[in-house]
Amino acid sequence: MQAIIRNEDRYHRESDWLKSSFSFSFGEFYDEANRSFGPLCVFNEDIIAGGKGFGAHPHREMEIVSVVLSGRLKHEDSAGNSAVTTYGGVQRMTAGTGIVHSEVNPDPEEPVHLLQIWLAPQTRRLEPSYETSVFDPKSARGQLLPIVSRDAAGPGAAAIHQDVTFYLTVLDEGMTVEHFTREERLLYLFAIDGQAEIEGIGELFKGDTLRADGLSRLSLKGGAGGGRLLLLDMGAGAPAGGGEGA
Repeated sequence: MQAIIRNEDRYHRESDWLKSSFSFSFGEFYDEANRSFGPLCVFNEDIIAGGKGFGAHPHREMEIVSVVLSGRLKHEDSAGNSAVTTYGGVQRMTAGTGIVHSEVNPDPEEPVHLLQIWLAPQTRRLEPSYETSVFDPKSARGQLLPIVSRDAAGPGAAAIHQDVTFYLTVLDEGMTVEHFTREERLLYLFAIDGQAEIEGIGELFKGDTLRADGLSRLSLKGGAGGGRLLLLDMGAGAPAGGGEGA
């Protein structure tokens, strides 16, 4: 199976301080046929205005990853963790048996642009934990850079309690990169910006997604102007269910 979901087919909502796009059922958006893809059950793109954000709210039994694309994101939680992340940083929170956290934009004027991604954990009843990791975005140019992984593959990769690796790639126009995997695994490819060609499948433009299984090789080529992409390579575990909040 290989399916391209266009940006316009995501669910979009906008308020005076938040612009969001949902790839799966979330909050007021519900689609019985689009609740998850393997263990992945939330993939939200958010732009939060300066000085605004999500106040303290609880989570349980979820691995929550925030990938900052521009601006600054501040995290605080009930376990005493506090951190501010910028582009080149990833926040990973294991909600486990229960945690309360907030995510806000600490800058009074500049918006923060991020991806928030939820996956069901492989093991339930985990102790809540939080981690911030830092990578060099320049290292993603022309290659697939691991930024989150169960096996902590490479420096700067955040650990996660699920069989998944997140790869960031930055492709100039005409630049190519290949990813090899096993056919039983799931691939989720998101175009952060720009455009890219997927050999034998089609093109992705900003906000588009590829969901695929049955592939052992994925070949990507930067389109006009190049672009940034995020690839998730996952085991096909079933999610424990979604939720609400940030």
